[in-house]
Amino acid sequence: MTRLFGTDGVRGLANKALTAPLALRLGVAAAHVLTKENRTSKRRPMAIVGRDPRVSGEMLAAALSAGMASQGVDVLRVGVLPTPAVAFLTDDYGADMGVMISASHNPMPDNGIKFFAAGGHKLADEVEDEIEAAMAGLPEGGPTGHGIGRVLEEAHDAQERYLQHLSQAVARDLSGIRVVVDCANGAAHEVTPLAYGAAGAEVIAIHDQPNSYNINDGCGSTHIDQVQQAVIEHGADLGLAHDGDADRCLAVDAEGTVVDGDQIMAILAIAMKENGELRKNTLVATVMSNLGLKLAMEEAGITLRTTKVGDRYVLADLNSGGFALGGEQSGHIVLPDNGTTGDGTLTGLALMARMAETGKSLKELAAAMKVLPQVLINVPVSDKSAISSSSRVTEAIAAAEKELGDTGRVLLRPSGTEELYRVMVEAADAETARRVAGRLAAVVAEV
Repeated sequence: MTRLFGTDGVRGLANKALTAPLALRLGVAAAHVLTKENRTSKRRPMAIVGRDPRVSGEMLAAALSAGMASQGVDVLRVGVLPTPAVAFLTDDYGADMGVMISASHNPMPDNGIKFFAAGGHKLADEVEDEIEAAMAGLPEGGPTGHGIGRVLEEAHDAQERYLQHLSQAVARDLSGIRVVVDCANGAAHEVTPLAYGAAGAEVIAIHDQPNSYNINDGCGSTHIDQVQQAVIEHGADLGLAHDGDADRCLAVDAEGTVVDGDQIMAILAIAMKENGELRKNTLVATVMSNLGLKLAMEEAGITLRTTKVGDRYVLADLNSGGFALGGEQSGHIVLPDNGTTGDGTLTGLALMARMAETGKSLKELAAAMKVLPQVLINVPVSDKSAISSSSRVTEAIAAAEKELGDTGRVLLRPSGTEELYRVMVEAADAETARRVAGRLAAVVAEV
């Protein structure tokens, strides 16, 4: 049986794979699992619900809220805000659980449901399994009369609470820095330019006019060319690109050169080590990070730990080890002292703070890491499990690894959010990486 929860919550084509009835049942089941510890107290359980601007979010928010309220949970809807804002507000309001409705970087027709436990923490696999199991035996009814939960629309101070949190997390004056921010017509369209401006930066916002249908449409962190062009056009010091729910941040220097999540982590890790903030001199990344990050960290005297792909696994390692910085090449950067999940706006603030602190350009800071040629091919597949069990794929991987030797590496993995298999190859030169990755992708496509 296919697991309902993927790498980052429940995701699928809205109104097909992810329907309002499914969201209703998820709301009921999650209410039972995530508020059960509060059921013996006199205080009514509370949930925070936020969303990105895509049109299906309205429908799904209504269904989820109804499901939770039917089980006696008061629902506070905070409107359109980034995922990390919902995580923060779950803790700040003292809620028992939080829900973000977003498909992140996926196209508009998709949507997703991400749950947070009390404190704004992402759920462990076993808790997601418990919610999924609870859906098989949902009660027919629920409390009546005064026992039914309330659905309270739009918490009017939610955005201001989040902005205050960001200003306290990164307090350095950013005056003199001109930044272009691509908001992806998503959840960051209002709050992120406000946060950068409040810190003193001169902000040029692009793709900050969502209309419920244009989220991630040719813009944001998956279309970095837009912010590259805008940086050159406006003579900016840097550009920052977020995804639809703003838990990612990718950067562009003043010359339009991309600075990815690995390079951002290298910059922040070195800064935090110098300032005595990098606990245990350790950075946590995933197996997808460029080999150049490992080499840069070795040179800086910083230990690099790697986890499975997914910021939830980075978070688990950060929490268990007591570390202070982690993230993914895709731009999910986690600063546990200031947030319980990846926060693209916070990442942008921290990156600009390092520029202000050192007086160096982003290009100079990014030079601390040399990016080795890396090719990533996303191969559409109909059955991801068939790829992992294929002897042809196993033999092709072995041949590629033998060819690359110690000068590169190969990584194949299924996407946790889409019907894709990701083929990644690193090599000493770009041509070799392209050739080997293309050969492996062709094998995967034929299975």
